[in-house]
Amino acid sequence: MLSHCRALDLTDENGFLCGKILADLGADVIKIERPGGDASRRADGFWGGVPDAEKGLFWFAYNSNKRGITLDIEKVEGRDIFKKLVNTADFIVESFPPGYLDGLGIGYPALSRKRGGIIWASITPFGQAGPYRDFKGPDIVVMGMSGTLYQTGESDGPPVHISVPQAGLHAGADAAVGIMIAYYHRQRTGKGQHVDVSMQQSAAWFQANAVPTWEINGVNLKRAGAFRAGMSKQVGQRQVWPCRDGYIFFNVIGGRTGAKSLSALVAWMEAEGGATDFLCNLDWNSFDMFTVTREEMDRITGPVGEFFRKHTRQELMEGAVSRGVSVGPLSSMGDLLANECLIERNFWMDLEHPELGTSITYPREFVKSSEMDCSTRFRAPLVGEHNAEIYQEIGLSRQDMARLGEAGII
Repeated sequence: MLSHCRALDLTDENGFLCGKILADLGADVIKIERPGGDASRRADGFWGGVPDAEKGLFWFAYNSNKRGITLDIEKVEGRDIFKKLVNTADFIVESFPPGYLDGLGIGYPALSRKRGGIIWASITPFGQAGPYRDFKGPDIVVMGMSGTLYQTGESDGPPVHISVPQAGLHAGADAAVGIMIAYYHRQRTGKGQHVDVSMQQSAAWFQANAVPTWEINGVNLKRAGAFRAGMSKQVGQRQVWPCRDGYIFFNVIGGRTGAKSLSALVAWMEAEGGATDFLCNLDWNSFDMFTVTREEMDRITGPVGEFFRKHTRQELMEGAVSRGVSVGPLSSMGDLLANECLIERNFWMDLEHPELGTSITYPREFVKSSEMDCSTRFRAPLVGEHNAEIYQEIGLSRQDMARLGEAGII
């Protein structure tokens, strides 16, 4: 879809996903690192378990389908090279602190005057303007200030940080969407735009259920552990249920949304001798989570929980699919790799890493399209792997590159 476009990716881990999405859509994405490589190459998690800048799993995951070069934009000659690269690009993605690139004379205001169609996306913790623009924003801070930590954890316990950093992923995806909107605008008008992405705002939108819960129910969502907050003010709604070999996800919801599923579950329980008269006689079409009493909920969740604990996740899934019960397993990464449905859909693929002498399993594609294959095509670049071919494209000779390398510019 974007095979005629080029993007320059100057992001750190807070923006990698943006370039990854553009690359998966076919754009020639050039990841620009400082000489020696990005610090994010040394994030926790390495192929083989031994720290190595060329074996970072985080780097592998979010920089596949990109080419890579090294460049020191803090040096004058480095900035001149960057300007030449910008003249070949459609999109720029960066995650520097607000004002940093402007201070070097290579920010959006300066470069857009010479290349009016450039589309520039800036990803920062709190956006380019406002009272927090200069605050530092590691993932735990941004997730806290987005409201996510307020809603994660046990009701009587402290906030719990999601284990894998999320704020940069939400922001990276939003930046890719913003770039596509700006690209559509450029196709119609010829004009580029600056896309300003706040990680805090992106993460806050991830909590989209919190806003309508307040507007509709007058309730602020709070931590509720395995339960769903914001329904009845008196009764929690269990969502995570233990079963024989782990946990499953299931909601007790009546009315048009859930009556069919609950009726099918009760019939299944009755067939196995696990349904009570109370469950069999409930009118699930009129069941209302907003008015249910604690006693009624206990009479529902007791036998339902006991039924789940007698079965494995696989047994519950097979039975649920055949009966129309809305149940989902809570899966580990190992579970997902072995998932028959994902295997049947060719969700996973093995990608060659010649420098490692092996292949690694990756998700194949983030979207299926009738127009093109959006699969992962090649692994993330090694440090400076494509310096020669890309710098030759803008007129640098081998002698130039050797000199620039000795000077620490590339």
